[in-house]
Amino acid sequence: MGESNLETPRRAAVPPKKPFSASLTSAFKETFFPDDPFRQFKNQSPSRKFVLGLQYLAPIFEWAPRYTFEFFKADLISGITIASLAVPQGISYANLANVPPILGLYSSFVPPLVYAIFGSSRDVAVGTVAVGSLLISSMIGREIHPTENPKLYLQTVMTATFCAGLVETCLGFLRLGFLVDYLSHAAIVGFMSGAAIVVCLQQLKGILGLVHFTLETDIVSVLRAVFTQTRLWRWESCVLGCAFLSFLILTKYLSKRKAAFFWINAMAPLTSVILGSILVYLTHAEKHGVQVIGHLKKGLNPPSVSELSFQSPYFKTAFKTGATVGIISLAEGVAVGRSFAMYKNYHIDGNKEMIAFGLMNLAGSLTSCYLTSGPFSRTAVNFNAGCKTAVSNIVMATAVMITLLFLTPLFHYTPLVVLSSIIIAAMLGLIDYGGIIHLWAIDKFDFIVSISAFLGVVFSSVETGLIIAVSLSILRLLLALSRPRTYALGNIPNSITYSSIEQYPSATNVPGMLILRIDSPIYYANTSYLRERISRWLYEEEDRVKSAGETSLHYVILDMSAVSSIDSSGISMVEEVRKNVDRRGLKLVLANPGSEVMKKLAKSKMIEKIGEELMYLTVVEAVAACKFMLHSSKSTSAVELNTYDYV
Repeated sequence: MGESNLETPRRAAVPPKKPFSASLTSAFKETFFPDDPFRQFKNQSPSRKFVLGLQYLAPIFEWAPRYTFEFFKADLISGITIASLAVPQGISYANLANVPPILGLYSSFVPPLVYAIFGSSRDVAVGTVAVGSLLISSMIGREIHPTENPKLYLQTVMTATFCAGLVETCLGFLRLGFLVDYLSHAAIVGFMSGAAIVVCLQQLKGILGLVHFTLETDIVSVLRAVFTQTRLWRWESCVLGCAFLSFLILTKYLSKRKAAFFWINAMAPLTSVILGSILVYLTHAEKHGVQVIGHLKKGLNPPSVSELSFQSPYFKTAFKTGATVGIISLAEGVAVGRSFAMYKNYHIDGNKEMIAFGLMNLAGSLTSCYLTSGPFSRTAVNFNAGCKTAVSNIVMATAVMITLLFLTPLFHYTPLVVLSSIIIAAMLGLIDYGGIIHLWAIDKFDFIVSISAFLGVVFSSVETGLIIAVSLSILRLLLALSRPRTYALGNIPNSITYSSIEQYPSATNVPGMLILRIDSPIYYANTSYLRERISRWLYEEEDRVKSAGETSLHYVILDMSAVSSIDSSGISMVEEVRKNVDRRGLKLVLANPGSEVMKKLAKSKMIEKIGEELMYLTVVEAVAACKFMLHSSKSTSAVELNTYDYV
C-alpha cells in the first residue's frame, strides 16, 4: 500500500460545490453555535420542544425534578455557610463602592434568587465583588462626588448596574461571549493582582480611622493622602484593624493547611463583625474615634425603578461604567464557574452564564441592588461546604432576607475598621504573584502583558490598567495573526515523517527541495510578511546549498495543512510567490491544501496557473512525486547528452 502511494501520489481535490445559502448557514452556525444547542430539539414533538426550551433558558426546570432530600441537606449547610460570609462582605464591598451599606445586603438577596433559576453552575455563589465595587467607585466617583451629591451618585450607580445587565444579557442572547475572550489569562492575572493591591491601599482609610480620603486609586495619591494626615491617625482604629486582620489571615492559613477547617475561614468575617460590634458597644469606642456603620434600614429591597436615570447628563458615564464592569465581572464569573465545574466533571454553558448574570443585574437594578457577579472567595467556600445545586444560593438569599427583616439593627455598632480588615484579607488571596512568576517561565510576552496591566492599575488607575490589559492582549493576537510562524521541514531518519528542522535537529533536508510549513490562515494582515519570509527562506536555502556543494534547488513545497482559510489577498500572495519561484527556475508545489483553500484556488484559477499535477494530498506524496520528476528529468537529460555525443 505504501509503495503504491509513492508510485502514484494522490493529488489534492477541490471539494464538491455547495449552494451559497448552505455555505452561509454553515459559517453562521460555526461562528455563533459551535456547541449546536438546537440538536436536542430534533425529531421532538411541539410539547417536548417547549419543555426543552424552558429547560434550556431556565436550567432550574431541568435539575429540580431530580432534586433529593440529600441534596437539600448539603445545600442547606452550604447556603448558611456562604450567608455568614455574604453579610459582612456585602456591607464591606458596598462601603468600597461608596454606596449605602444596606445595598450590599440587598445585593445578596434578589440576584442570587435570579441566578438560581437561570444559572448553569452548581457551585457559583452570587454576590458583590471587590474589583467591580472599586471600578464603580473610581469611574463614577471621578464625575460625581459620592458625599457631596449622594443622590445623583446612587442614581448613576443604579443606571450603571442596569447597563451592565443589559450588556451581559445581549452578549449571552447574541452568543457574543467570544468577545470576553479578548481579555487573556495573563491580562486578567495582572489586572486582578493590581486591583487587589489598590483595594487594600484604599482600606488604609478605615484602618487608620481617617474621615477624608482621596478618590484616586493610584499608589502615589493614596500614600500621599495617608502620610499628609499622620496627625489624624487614630491609634484605636489601628489596633483594632491589625488585631482583626491578623485573626482573619490566621483563619485563612489554618483552612489552607487542612481542608476540613474551611468553615473556620468562612465564619471568620461574621465572627469579626460580631466581636467588633460587641467590643465597640461595651467600650463606647465610637466616642473615641472608631467609626461605625450606624443605622441600617430594616426591610426588604425597595423598588428602585425611579432611581434609573437615562436622561441624566451622566448617562454616558453610567453606560461606560456598566459595560466595563459588566464585561470584567463576566470574565471573572464565567472563569470561576468553569474552574469549579472542572473539579466536579460537568460542563457549564458560557452563554447561559452571561444571560443569568445579565438578568440578575437587570433585576437587581430594579430592586436597589448594585452590580453582582460570582466572586471567587464566596464560590470557593460554597464548593468546599459541599454544595450540590444552586439551591445553596436560595438558602443564602433566605438567610439574608431574615437578616434584612429582623437583624439589621445589630450592625449599628459594627466598626468600619473591621470591614476594612475583611476586604484586605479577601484581597490578599487575589494577589497572584506566583501566577505572574509562572508566566515568566512559560511565556515572556504573557509576562509583559501581565506586569504591564499590574503596573498600570497600581501606578495610574484601574481604567488605565484595564486599557493596557485589553490593548496588549489584542496586540498579542494581532502579532500572532500578522506574523505567523513558518518552518523548514526535514525528513526524520528511518521514517517517512517530515517535521521542523528547528524542533528536530536530526531531521535532514531533502536534496533539491525546500519544504516549508505555514502555520496560520493566510489573510490580508499577514500576506506581506509571508511573501517576504518565503523569499528569505529561498535565498537562505540557495546560499546554504551553494556553500555545502549540495544538489541545486528545484522544488519549493508549501505544506498548507495548518492553513484553514485564505482570502483574496492571500491568493494574490500565492500568485506572487509562484512568480518569484518561476523566476528562479524552480517549481512551486502545494501539499495538503484544505477544502476552503482549494475552493478559493479553484475560483481564482490559481490551480491552472500552479498546475493540478503539483498539488498533493500529503508532504510525503509531494516529496515522492518531486523525487520522481527530478529523477526523470535527470534521466532525460542523460539520454539527450548521450545522443548528442553519439551524433
